Amino acid sequence: MTTKTTAAILILSASLTLVGCETMSSAATNPDTAKTRRGAAIGAGVGAVVGLLSKGDKVQNAMIGAAIGGLAGGAIGNYQDRQERKLRAQLAGTGVDVQRIGDNITLNMPGNVTFASDSADLNAQFYNVMDQVAGTLTEYNQTVIEVAGHTDSTGPDAYNQQLSERRAGSVIAYMTSHGVQDKRLISVGAGEKHPVASNATPDGRQLNRRVEITIVPVQQKAG
Repeated sequence: MTTKTTAAILILSASLTLVGCETMSSAATNPDTAKTRRGAAIGAGVGAVVGLLSKGDKVQNAMIGAAIGGLAGGAIGNYQDRQERKLRAQLAGTGVDVQRIGDNITLNMPGNVTFASDSADLNAQFYNVMDQVAGTLTEYNQTVIEVAGHTDSTGPDAYNQQLSERRAGSVIAYMTSHGVQDKRLISVGAGEKHPVASNATPDGRQLNRRVEITIVPVQQKAG
């Protein structure tokens, strides 16, 4: 290889690197690609759940409002183990995924089984599943429950936010009508901000259209 050829290859390589960097920089800062970035930056988290979104006072107020006695620290794990086993048995084959994060249990309810497209009305064929969930939450009442609605990135952000809030509200309304104490419930509309899969594919968008129910045990106050 001649010196001129080597130099030409080096120049071409440097040019391609610069172009690539400029393209990556543009994709990382261009607001037009913001939704694509959010949907694609999932990596190994595909299929996972976000879990509890409410923090601090919101959770504490729910615990106080529900007037729950709470569990002794050492009993929490066993209590949640038993509740998790019951929920897994009830929800097997329904399309609802049960995930455990520490002592919290999250039920991931995909939109394709809970709601019609672009709707906040629960599918009638899902009522039986919701009945079982409500029954278990009533039985295991030493918890507070966050219901978080999520959407994919299709459509305007503001519309998705409202849709996620309405979906969370529909689930809460159903649960309270079936015996779950309303003061134990926290409603969250997360919009499109917490994807669990890429919004670049139909399958990914379907995973992102969901409601997550996170069950948080209440610990007995010391003293």
